[in-house]
Formats: sequence, C-alpha cells, structure tokens
Amino acid sequence: MQHLLGLTTKELQEFVQGLGQPAYRGKQIATWIYQRHAQTFEAMTDLSKELRGKLTSAATVGYPTVAHKDVAPDETIKYLFDLPGGQRVESVYLPYSERVSVCLSSQVGCAAGCTFCATAQGGFGRNLTAGEIVGQLLFMQGESARRISHAVYMGMGEPLWNYENVVKSLSLLHNEVGMSLRNLTISTVGVVPGILALAEEDLPITLAVSLHAPNDDLRAELIPTARKWKLDEILAACQQYAMKTGRNLTFEYLMIGGVNDSPEHAQELAKVLKAKKLPGNVNLIPFNYVETKEGFRRPERESVAKFREVLEKAGRTTTQRMTRGNAISAACGQLRRTIELKPRALNIAENG
Repeated sequence: MQHLLGLTTKELQEFVQGLGQPAYRGKQIATWIYQRHAQTFEAMTDLSKELRGKLTSAATVGYPTVAHKDVAPDETIKYLFDLPGGQRVESVYLPYSERVSVCLSSQVGCAAGCTFCATAQGGFGRNLTAGEIVGQLLFMQGESARRISHAVYMGMGEPLWNYENVVKSLSLLHNEVGMSLRNLTISTVGVVPGILALAEEDLPITLAVSLHAPNDDLRAELIPTARKWKLDEILAACQQYAMKTGRNLTFEYLMIGGVNDSPEHAQELAKVLKAKKLPGNVNLIPFNYVETKEGFRRPERESVAKFREVLEKAGRTTTQRMTRGNAISAACGQLRRTIELKPRALNIAENG
C-alpha cells in the first residue's frame, strides 16, 4: 500500500496518472495533504467519489496515529506516535509568544548511545521515511490554532544518519508545506560526512552541533560516537559548512552538574571555538531530569551563570535554552520510555 504523505507534488502527479487520472489531480491531493491536513481520502471533497475509491484501494494518506499525548501547564504538548510495525516516536509542540516551534524525530530510537539521553536507553530501531518525519509536523499543525513556523530535528535519532530522508523532508516542508528553510534546524552529534554533505546542498537551514564537552576525553565519556570523529575533525567540518553556506552555526552544550559545568570547561570551550574561528552562538542546555545509570544531575543555577559569563567575556554569544515541559517528561525519549515501562511495572507488581 502506497503512503502518499512523503511524495512531492510531481510524484503525486505521476502516481495518479498511473491510476488513469489527469496530472492536476495530483496537485489537488498535495494541497489536501500538505496545506489542508487531510488525513483520509474521504476528506478530499473536490475529488470524485470514484477517484476516492480508487485511492482507498491503492494507497493511504499516511498520517501517524497518537498513542499518547500529554499537555503541560506551559502549553507544551508531548506526542507519542504509533508507526507501522508497532514502533513509536516522540514529537513536541512548543508554543512561544512570538512563534510556534515543533521538535521532530528522524529515527526510531538512536544508535549514538549518548549516556545522558533517554532515547539512547531504548536502542536503535530504524530510520523514519520523509513522510513519517513531515507527518509529525502536519498532525500537530492540524491540532493547532496557531501556525507552526519553526521546526527543529532534535527529537529521537541522529538526523545525519538518516540523511536522504531528512533532506527530502526539508524539501517537503519548504516546497509543499510552505515553511522557510531559515526556520528549520538540524541537530547532530557531529557526523562529519553528513555535515560535509549538507554543506553542498545549498539549503539555508541552521546547523546545530552538539558538543557537550570541550575536549575528546570527556566527550568520549558522554557520546560514544566521539571515538569515531574527534573534536578537531568535527570543528573542521563545521568550518567547511560555514564557508560553503555563509551561515552561522549553533553549538549545543548540555550542562551536567559536576561533570562538564565548571568555569574551566567554559574557558576550554571558548578557546577551542576561537582557535577554529567558528561563527555562531553557544546554546547552554541544563540537564533535563533523565534517569541514567551514571546518576547525572541538573547543574546549579550559579554554575550555569558562571559558565555563561566566561563564554561571553571571551566574546562568544551565549544563549540558554528555556526549560519547557518538565511536568510531561519532554526530554527526548522520556515519554516513550515511561509508557513502555508501565506494563512491565504493573506485571512486577501483580506478580509480587
């Protein structure tokens, strides 16, 4: 059965022509899926009943279905979506006063194995299709009274390990949904080949690179993939990206209390970025209450303030991510893990 969500207008035109229909019907279907958020063919009321019947026999729209949904007091919404094969991914709806952003997943689980991440604790499942990535946003847009203007690929998975589907999803969001590429952000742990390939795509998106440590030894403790690409290689790729695209980068730094949050770490980070002459800001992210075997904890406010002060004194623009959705386990992977562990906990309780 063909999923139509994920096909471009041109591909939809070719699909309907294969059903003996004129090409303009493909354009109509694209409008229904990407602009009007139709989840069924029956909702596409300007198509003939006969055509809707043919479509129902040959294809599905391909929207995800909601397995669970939590709404926080700050109006952040965490979605757990069911996918074919019984797999699940998470997405987050993030309303701000001036815009609405969403956080999208690109894989079922993740193979990066970051020790601070709830997603990593569930292992890797598979890559998402371009349609499954875009479908997350379209479903949330269909439920939102406000227009979603921004999207960040910071949910489950490493986007640059699902390169082709992620790049196609960017094209769909821009060309079919109508979002500005400048409002789309891809976050990576530092997949060097992916960064270099993305630099050649001529897409004015934002690249966010998750550093989380100012040196290779500490980074290897937090991010196992750091053993594959050293910090120097990653930052060299970032140099290439900045030179090719003319875009500033964002360097993400997850702050973990007592691990990587000292003024000395900040000084080392500022020195490393300055040496490579890399443009862009550092985004500090206080650790978000994920249970880990390492017993990681959230940094003290004073530590975050001092860390930021050191970076700013070194001339590096520094921001701090606003904490959203703590009440609904909004950190990546937390909701899926919570829901999946519930039956296990009940079974243990029932069996003493």
